[in-house]
Amino acid sequence: MNPKVKICCISSVEEARIAIEHGASALGLVAKMPSGPGPIADDLILDIARTVPPPIATFMLTSETAAQAIIAHHRRTLTNTIQIVDELAEGTYEQIKRELPTIKLVQVIHVIDESSVEEAIRIGASVDALLLDSGNPKAAIKELGGTGRVHNWGLSRKIAEQSKVPVFLAGGINADNVKKAVDEVNPFGIDLCSSVRTNGKLDPYKLSLFFQAINS
Repeated sequence: MNPKVKICCISSVEEARIAIEHGASALGLVAKMPSGPGPIADDLILDIARTVPPPIATFMLTSETAAQAIIAHHRRTLTNTIQIVDELAEGTYEQIKRELPTIKLVQVIHVIDESSVEEAIRIGASVDALLLDSGNPKAAIKELGGTGRVHNWGLSRKIAEQSKVPVFLAGGINADNVKKAVDEVNPFGIDLCSSVRTNGKLDPYKLSLFFQAINS
């Protein structure tokens, strides 16, 4: 079975419609970030999320690191999924789930070295899915996604093999390397942003090429 596809950095109702028409199973809506492409205002995330039909997943990407702040952020956007792009530093996943029992939690793991594998397996016990990306939370200006870089897929494969929850693979994936990514990692889903855009805008032609590649 082909992996699900999440198109990230959606910036308008029109982009959401185009992504869904081409076959996206999930949309990423990027809130305020320290760096990276695609952030939009919370009220626009809310407007877009309201137009997306079930069963399409709407992921609100939050850089908040405290459980209560994440809960408050979600209440401003009302997506059906929260993607936590940084380490949860205050509070617990259980606390978020108690207050938002119908919302799915996805934790981003920035795959850097073997410790990332251990981190992923530990955190996977508390969330609904993991998303493996190529950021660097310890950089002077935090990189929390949207780098366009490929990371070590060997490490990601170890995580996918051991994880008890679905795993999405992100970071530099495009029409040319997606089949290799799927073969090497065997993820539940693929996440992409910049490779299906031209001058920052979602490009239907690049989307078509990508879905042809992943479905071939």
